[in-house]
Amino acid sequence: MTDRSDVVIIGGGQSGLATAHAARTMGLTAVVLEAAGSAAGSWPHYYDSLTLFSPARRSSLPGRPFPGDPDGYPVRDEVVAYLTGYAAALDADIRTGHRVDRVAATGSGGYEVTTADGTAALHAPMVVAATGAFSSPYRPDLPGLESFTGTVLHSADYRRPEPFTGRRVVIVGGGNSAVQIAIELAAAGSRVTLATRHPLRFMPQRVLGRDTHIWLQRTGLDTAGWARPLLTGGKGTPVMDTGTYRATIATGNPDRRPMLTRLDGDHVEWSDGTRERVEVLLLATGYRPGVEYLTGLDGALDAEGRPRHHGGVSPACPGLGFVGLEWQRSFASATLRGVGADARHVLGRLREQSGHVRAAAERARR
Repeated sequence: MTDRSDVVIIGGGQSGLATAHAARTMGLTAVVLEAAGSAAGSWPHYYDSLTLFSPARRSSLPGRPFPGDPDGYPVRDEVVAYLTGYAAALDADIRTGHRVDRVAATGSGGYEVTTADGTAALHAPMVVAATGAFSSPYRPDLPGLESFTGTVLHSADYRRPEPFTGRRVVIVGGGNSAVQIAIELAAAGSRVTLATRHPLRFMPQRVLGRDTHIWLQRTGLDTAGWARPLLTGGKGTPVMDTGTYRATIATGNPDRRPMLTRLDGDHVEWSDGTRERVEVLLLATGYRPGVEYLTGLDGALDAEGRPRHHGGVSPACPGLGFVGLEWQRSFASATLRGVGADARHVLGRLREQSGHVRAAAERARR
């Protein structure tokens, strides 16, 4: 099957849906290709108790407010329901079960997008990689990891605490997910340590009675490039906290320790030279963008396989854009509330590029 459209959007999660909405408002025909069986992105695969650190009123995609208490903090299943409902109401050409294998440049200045099963080949002058920043779990090469005889899993594989009750768990990482999981495991009867390179860094969830995200938007810090060091400055990933997380960690379970030195069989060696038997190693070490389908496009990715872009627009591949990357244009770029603005920006820039390419091609034919 061969299709033509104005833009092919790869990924049907929050980033892809926001991009499809932007395409409709601009009068562009779009096809959304989603590898999974439903348009909800990575959300169905996160742990059961995951809770957003932004309130519902600041967690919406364009054109559809998040339902429920606007000052409440939605959990995973509420986000999944919201996204699937958003996709159903969008009236867009969303094709689930279509995993993209390759994006190739064509001689006419556009792109051909092929799926892994070879059943679809789509052509378009514009392609948006909207598989986001959370599609490929990152597993660091810890010293001795290959020798560890206990259970090793990434936070992407964690669902609920019951299988780990009573077990000794070390979590590598100190971000929001790491802290949420650590506290949940400790409450369920596990002995838990957060191993981090730097002390945990807490940010207040609310300031003067209002959520921090509201202040970020009102002050303009959300999108100010100069504010990035302020928001991510210091050492360690900021953890949004009402005070509960800090107080719980102060009790000693979970506790926080400097990064482990190495793993050896079923033992962990700590920086102070002590050794301890550990049953479970959980890597809450984040994700990398899953954009392997772009490896055939010269200049689309850097040497480490990460997207090369300026504000979500490829400097090397006209018509190629990205939506959903962390700090793509703002603090909120990889969040529900941030992808809409980035999608509009990227599609607007790509449409300009496409017009220039067509004009140049017409001049060349004269």
